[in-house]
Amino acid sequence: MSDNSGFVHRNTALLAVEATEAQVPVSSDEIDEMLAPARRRLRLPRGVLQRVAGVQERRWWRDTESGWKQGIVLAAERAMSKAGITRDQVGVLINASVCRQHLEPAVSASVHDALGMPRSCLNFDITNACLGFVNAMTVAAGMIDSGQIQYALIVGAEDVEQVQRDTIARLNSKGAVRADFNNQFAALTLGSGAAAAVLGRADEHPEGHRVTVTQARAGTEHHELCIGDMDDMRTDSEGLLENGIELILDTWKDANAQGLDFGSIEHVIPHQVSMVYTRNFSKITGVGMDRIPITFPEWGNVAAEAVPMTLAHHQENIARGERVLLMGVGSGLNTAMMEVKW
Repeated sequence: MSDNSGFVHRNTALLAVEATEAQVPVSSDEIDEMLAPARRRLRLPRGVLQRVAGVQERRWWRDTESGWKQGIVLAAERAMSKAGITRDQVGVLINASVCRQHLEPAVSASVHDALGMPRSCLNFDITNACLGFVNAMTVAAGMIDSGQIQYALIVGAEDVEQVQRDTIARLNSKGAVRADFNNQFAALTLGSGAAAAVLGRADEHPEGHRVTVTQARAGTEHHELCIGDMDDMRTDSEGLLENGIELILDTWKDANAQGLDFGSIEHVIPHQVSMVYTRNFSKITGVGMDRIPITFPEWGNVAAEAVPMTLAHHQENIARGERVLLMGVGSGLNTAMMEVKW
């Protein structure tokens, strides 16, 4: 008996997915310049972010106070328009951001207000590190399948400028050592951006993209490999890669053993972390790099929004009837793979 957690979605379709890119490009060369004191003191070479992670650039919001919220609103309004629905039809709004300005209230409350959603629209946050958006889609699909709601709006935005500036300041301080650079390296690969998706009933939307199954697995014995808040993120990158890939492979094998044949899916969109991670994923699953769209070189790791933003960017390349696999991974460790028939 498999210990994989499987969810069969019977009447849910993805009706729209949209992304908002943050407006200010910040190259890894610029990050190198900001880190000049640390590089001189610790004898760090230039170009480590590009060579090790493959991240050439990431983006920050132009409006440092509310750019993230403006990004969500823009993506959500486009998604609802594309889906052909109005605010009054949305039964639940779920925010799946990692970033947040405060602990309470939920980020969804602020977004709900900014979008002018009706009082009848339930709203809450789902946070599960970089897996949050895929988890939110799974929860919303269950609510749609059960008849509780007609439409769901999933949103999220990441705003990483402050955590990156704080990380750079710590590394430039006289007390920082090379181990600090290694532990905080992953924070420098992050990027800002926003995404939104609308889900609805498949039987009422034959034009939609059918959400078929979600396969998930937890490896929470590894919950200390990446710990972060909005000031500091410390990561055992090697341990995260090794154990994350192992968890993905276990989930992949069990899914295929159940006859899901993920290996033949035409478009596979994994979480966008680095070239090392992506190539390892390709190697262990046998999915060729030609089937894996990547956005991390230009956007960095946009946390929970990396998968939906990449899907939004890639969707014009997907033909009707082709299968798409959305694969999220979150520190913790947790993974989930959602199949969508386009």
